[in-house]
Amino acid sequence: MESPTLPNGTADSKDSNKTPPLQYRVAAKCSVTKARVGVMSVRHADVDTPVFMPVGTQGTLKGVLPEQLLALDCRIMLGNTYHLGMRPGTTVLEKAGGLHSFMGWPRALLTDSGGFQMVSLLQLAEITEQGVCFQSPYDGSECMLTPERSMEIQNAIGADIMMQLDDVVKTTTTGPRVEEAMHRTIRWLDRSIAAHGRDNDQSIFPIVQGGLQPDLRRVCAAELTKRNTRGFAVGGLSGGESKDEFWRTVHLCTDLLPEDKPRYLMGVGFAADLVVCVALGVDMFDCVFPTRTARFGCALTRVGQINLKQRTFAKDMRPIEEDCECSTCRTYTRAYLHHIVTVEPVACSIVSVHNVAFQLRLMSDMRNAIQEDRFPDFVKSYMDVRFPDGTVPQWIRDALAAVNVHL
Repeated sequence: MESPTLPNGTADSKDSNKTPPLQYRVAAKCSVTKARVGVMSVRHADVDTPVFMPVGTQGTLKGVLPEQLLALDCRIMLGNTYHLGMRPGTTVLEKAGGLHSFMGWPRALLTDSGGFQMVSLLQLAEITEQGVCFQSPYDGSECMLTPERSMEIQNAIGADIMMQLDDVVKTTTTGPRVEEAMHRTIRWLDRSIAAHGRDNDQSIFPIVQGGLQPDLRRVCAAELTKRNTRGFAVGGLSGGESKDEFWRTVHLCTDLLPEDKPRYLMGVGFAADLVVCVALGVDMFDCVFPTRTARFGCALTRVGQINLKQRTFAKDMRPIEEDCECSTCRTYTRAYLHHIVTVEPVACSIVSVHNVAFQLRLMSDMRNAIQEDRFPDFVKSYMDVRFPDGTVPQWIRDALAAVNVHL
């Protein structure tokens, strides 16, 4: 039974000690593809899936206030264990009562484990069975991140969903290192579960690893699903692999994971990728892309990114998108944004609000289409608008054909 939702979208936690900290139910399924709509109830919110989760690495979205996210009806966002553990650290977070209170965010939070930094900060890291030894990018000091330490930091953060520490390798890596990382991820999951101190309030998601090797993905998924966790993630993608390899791995993993638990594809945020991966059965996504591209003056639209720095927008008095109801599109023209992007700091905030709104609206549109069992038609219409000249990439055609949608 899902938790009742208050007017601001926050779940009523008066019976929190009597219910699991995460409950998930499938509310509707597409009759053609693997797409589905669900409700994921956690302590701080009821989250409708498929969902896009904006990334606030340091406990804040760059350029977007929590109240602006609330106005967009964002139900869940991300923080990063590695960075928050470094600064401000667990002492401050515990004194503040967790990240929700520290940053003034009343709804759901998910924290990455710090594993991705094995790739992004590889030159600062040494990986052993014990954990990952980092050199702090802040002061140069050494820090050992183990599965146990990752859980300790995430327990202090208080996120509704926590990721296990996994052994992450670049997707272009081949040979025995990929299998080593997959088996280590399984061992680290067991250590993470044993170290988890707040199972009544927070849920661990294991992460399926195995690179681009289907046999390793199958072994990893089979082992992880033996553990009694409340959801699962697919990791190790969007790191340089071909799109053909990408979609085939996602397709395989969603087939291997339980239908009655949420499936989270880590680090994916391009709009077309979201549409394809929802069709492949994914429920949760995250990416820094919407706010990062805003800092470069780029806005998201149904026809793709538009670069507001281009002179063609200097006299364009239209909003970014005509039918968008976000505060940016209700207030500002493309000409005004052309005038300030990459020049005035406030431009980052204004464009970021629209970009996040765009992502959330795309997910809402897909949920509606699935519930009304017209998702294949939605997909075809979306691709017609996104690729008006008919040049839909072959990987998209192949991925959608695998779930019976033929463009």
